[in-house]
Amino acid sequence: MLKRVFVAPDPGRMRLRFASRAVLGISLAVVVCGLAGHSLVAAITGGLAALLALFTVTDTTVRGQAITTALLPVVGFPVLALAASLHDVPLARDCAFLAVMGLGVYARRWGPRGHSLGVFAFMTFFISQFLHTEVHQLPQLYAAVLLSIAAASTVRFGAWCYERGVPPGVVLPAPPDARGLARATTRQAVQAAAGGAFALAAGQLLSGERWYWAVGATWWVFVNTTSRGETVVRSFRRVLGTLIGMAAGLVLVVPLEGAPVPSALLVAVGVFGIFYTAAVSYTWMMLSVTVLAGSLYGLLGVLDASLLGLRLAETGIGALGAVLAVLIVLPITTHATTEAWIEKALHCVHDCTKEAAARLGGLESADPARRIAELEAILGRVRMSLAPLVHPFSPLRTRKGRALQVVALLDNCAREIRGLAAVAADPEASHDARLAAACQRVEAAVETLTAPRGTPAQVGAAADLPHAVVEPALAHLHSLERALIDLAHPLQRAGRAPLLGA
Repeated sequence: MLKRVFVAPDPGRMRLRFASRAVLGISLAVVVCGLAGHSLVAAITGGLAALLALFTVTDTTVRGQAITTALLPVVGFPVLALAASLHDVPLARDCAFLAVMGLGVYARRWGPRGHSLGVFAFMTFFISQFLHTEVHQLPQLYAAVLLSIAAASTVRFGAWCYERGVPPGVVLPAPPDARGLARATTRQAVQAAAGGAFALAAGQLLSGERWYWAVGATWWVFVNTTSRGETVVRSFRRVLGTLIGMAAGLVLVVPLEGAPVPSALLVAVGVFGIFYTAAVSYTWMMLSVTVLAGSLYGLLGVLDASLLGLRLAETGIGALGAVLAVLIVLPITTHATTEAWIEKALHCVHDCTKEAAARLGGLESADPARRIAELEAILGRVRMSLAPLVHPFSPLRTRKGRALQVVALLDNCAREIRGLAAVAADPEASHDARLAAACQRVEAAVETLTAPRGTPAQVGAAADLPHAVVEPALAHLHSLERALIDLAHPLQRAGRAPLLGA
């Protein structure tokens, strides 16, 4: 876990830029709210709105990000008004919270923008419970949110728009979907609402004042997960991160007793940690979230050791609610999800090969780099889907070994594809007539590996090409063929259990 954070590669220092810009943007938002004379509650609301605007908006283009950011208040303001007006009507408030939760997950079907708006809607309701906002505060809160989003946008799209000039990001394709309750987003929406209902009821039994922590824990466990295995692993990591964060809070936050300057510095550290670790370790991200939340409660003057303990208990309840929901309510099997992502990865390997071969053949419009970026994104989803099986606590040792072998061989494929693309980018590279035959063998191997279960596996052997004398492009293709042939063993399931349980 430590290695993933402190040794994990950061190409172009993108994570460092992401985190540093977030601290700058959120700090500017809070300062602007302070200069406008807003209350502490309004400044915190604005700061959290800025955090969400910088963290959740993930459109692939700068223009798309700006549009989504502009739409955040359109979704958030009605939800904030609804939450503030229902504080004194517990049953209606609870039903509205669960409805917002389900709709927020359902909105994922509309891609990154739907996901961002769904997260903002839920978190707006959550923040209202966190700060116990009232109707008479709404005008000031609306102003604070608008000012904060504007300040964060000034940093993101103006002062430090490091994405400008960079090729658009990859829109990650979703696995094959269906309609109605067979659709993944529909099932997840029902699961989230069911898990949230459990967390809400159990959380209120534990604390009539801080019950929303349990609902929030359930919500964030569902974010960026698809199958029940992913959700179970994420639940474990959320509890672990909160536990470590609670220990850090006892040492760092509680002794400050809400002192403004050091508490504000810890808030900045928490923000940086959330943005810097999110891509590599959910446990460390939750540690940072816990430190941030503790620091905010310290500024509000209500933090003590018992409150941190309550947060851990509520987090455990929320995680349990998520686990029960994905195991019982319309479960989405880990095996089905993993199969879909592996199949997409293999098809993408083939597409990358065709693009590179076409470029070597003189077709200037062929662009293997775009396909490689898509392959990297898909491989990230493969790793996430296989996380339950390769987790240290997994008892399925044989399947764990097979899963690790699949990941290693797919990584080999990606490495050879990158090498092939580098050769293709060289204007001096010549086209060898044997490339077409090698590409056909790659296509045949992919078709065999992605054939329906029960189809006899007939992955042929790679051509015996002497590595020392072949053209560089052919050497990469030969290694790619070998990796695909080796994948037939861990992926072939005739007469054996599937890679992951059903």
